[in-house]
Amino acid sequence: MANTQQMANAIRALAMDAVQQANSGHPGAPMGMADMAVALWGEHLRYNPANPHWFDRDRFVLSNGHASMLIYAVLHLTGYDLPLAELKNFRQLHSKTAGHPEVDVTPGVETTTGPLGQGITNAVGFALAEKLLAAEFNRKGHDIVDHHTYAFLGDGCMMEGISHEACALAGAWHLNKLIALYDDNGISIDGQVKPWFIDNTEERFKSYGWNVIGPVDGNDAKEVAKAIAKAKKEASKPTLIVCKTTIGKGSPNRAGTAKAHGEALGAEEIKLTREAIGWPYPAFEIPAEVYADWDHKAEGAKTEAAWNDAFAAYAAAYPELAAEFTRRMKGELPKDFHQVAFDTVVAAHTKGETVASRKASQLALEAFTAALPEMLGGSADLTGSNLTNTKSTAALRFDAKTGAVVMNVPAVEATPGAEDEAAPAPVEAPHGTIGRHINYGVREFGMAAIMNGVALHGGYIPYGGTFLTFSDYSRNAIRMAALMKRRVVHVFTHDSIGLGEDGPTHQSIEHAASLRLIPNLDVWRPGDTAETAVAWAVALQNQSRPTALLLSRQNIAYAPKSELGDISRGAYVLSEPENVGLKNKKTAAVIIATGSEVPLALAAQKLLAEKKIAVRVVSMPSTTTFDRQDLAYKKAVLPKKIPRVAVEMGCTDGWWKYGCAAVVGIDSYGESAPAPALFKHFGFTAENVAATVEAALQ
Repeated sequence: MANTQQMANAIRALAMDAVQQANSGHPGAPMGMADMAVALWGEHLRYNPANPHWFDRDRFVLSNGHASMLIYAVLHLTGYDLPLAELKNFRQLHSKTAGHPEVDVTPGVETTTGPLGQGITNAVGFALAEKLLAAEFNRKGHDIVDHHTYAFLGDGCMMEGISHEACALAGAWHLNKLIALYDDNGISIDGQVKPWFIDNTEERFKSYGWNVIGPVDGNDAKEVAKAIAKAKKEASKPTLIVCKTTIGKGSPNRAGTAKAHGEALGAEEIKLTREAIGWPYPAFEIPAEVYADWDHKAEGAKTEAAWNDAFAAYAAAYPELAAEFTRRMKGELPKDFHQVAFDTVVAAHTKGETVASRKASQLALEAFTAALPEMLGGSADLTGSNLTNTKSTAALRFDAKTGAVVMNVPAVEATPGAEDEAAPAPVEAPHGTIGRHINYGVREFGMAAIMNGVALHGGYIPYGGTFLTFSDYSRNAIRMAALMKRRVVHVFTHDSIGLGEDGPTHQSIEHAASLRLIPNLDVWRPGDTAETAVAWAVALQNQSRPTALLLSRQNIAYAPKSELGDISRGAYVLSEPENVGLKNKKTAAVIIATGSEVPLALAAQKLLAEKKIAVRVVSMPSTTTFDRQDLAYKKAVLPKKIPRVAVEMGCTDGWWKYGCAAVVGIDSYGESAPAPALFKHFGFTAENVAATVEAALQ
């Protein structure tokens, strides 16, 4: 029989010792949740330490990521490739034990957590992906997708508003394979939470449609294990297990206090704690019998081998499904993707339609969602405005009684609203398909972090839409996707003052510049249908970075092009002086434009040509992509010693790095008025752009 008390004490000791050695960290939560970890990892979690990426493993998310020493201790003890030396190197440069858990850094860590509330939201995404993959790929007698998602979370996660957004959706989606264990210790950094956190958490989660168990004694591993066993029997609801714990459990003078939360206990208190919990071993020493109780290598190998045998039987019975499942879990695009992308871009160029770039996005999506069944879209209650739905992506729905995914839902027209765009015509979905368009409701932040969880799980490429100005709500989740290097696509429409009468609350000014500052985030502001199709193609191929597409509400005239190959490089020469009748005239200036301002730049080029001023127009749909190009290409597009003028309806600051002599932009907020009046008011006219170029040349 395993000594569960000593297993928990091993976590407590390692947490104390690592935080003390680093003189930095959070010992209290790992010490308080140690018994919860014993219950989950010791009795219920399906995993193989030798293969952290085995597909049908259970997923574990430490939403209160400041308790990172809990997961590092457990990963080490159970047999993952995380040696004791890494725990001794906690929070140090280039160690595998960062201050907060980081995916792809520490084997066994499923998602990067720390910003509170996002971990549990990622877990909702994990559970959603598992449920949808099971509906798509499982067949009678062949349940190849059948795993749980577990999350630990604390008071901080509960207080963050995003937990409300995500957990309400988890209930609406009947994610019964999601089991969250709430570390209810009543302490946060500022002390006892009672003066500022009076929620009735149990009733709150019941109102979301969750199964709630407890409160249970979270410092009793056997009681927690029984609660988990009960939760696993729930057929249609996610489960919250309320675990009453003591932060800093075992520490004679710090237990139950805020002092245990975010600082080392100190050598004397650690000595007293060792005596109190009956742990006579020196720092970082774990006895062999405790290692033996924790070791999961043999059991993990056995569990994975059984699944491998089951998958082999599945592959024999359904070879095409097995091949498709394997492709999608690897994150690989279909073999014909490049042809699909090529055809989509060429078709856009051939038609040369004048449409809003949000509509151009939907036209591209029609082709890509038809070809890529892994594309999983959605919108934060703005489907008719974001145009993220297509003929191939029916609404995702769940049976109200059983919670099962409703299959073969036909695509239907979106509910008419203030927007005047027509929805795709209804089409009957193929046999055995799931709905692939999610109504997230007005939950931008939740949508973004759920998409991160879906991408981390694998099997789907998530994308979701809202207005660009509301990217501020989503921003930290966008940043986390960039930090984690995950393929997530954000569709941000209504990207400028061009949206008109809704006014400055909805008119994006600083947002493009702000998003471009996020490392590893690709930002595209395409100017017509071809550029939009290219932006989508590049985004879908970006396996290690998220993408933000900034799209217009107003129509944009198609810009004639001599070739399409350089669009994917982020910027390209769109029009030379010879295109407007100045064949032998030396280029005097370059106008750089993005999105809906590209036609404005072309119009200004013509006005200047009438005055014999030769101007090159460069379309720069993606500054972030262009910045990654080689120096020779950059010089070819933006020659040295030629004045440059940038044109974009937004903050001017980001443009000076391109050596601009002037920028036609907006460094104030917008106004409520029809778009044409706003363009004139803020100087977005061909005449003003031409005059700005002339002034720069003087």
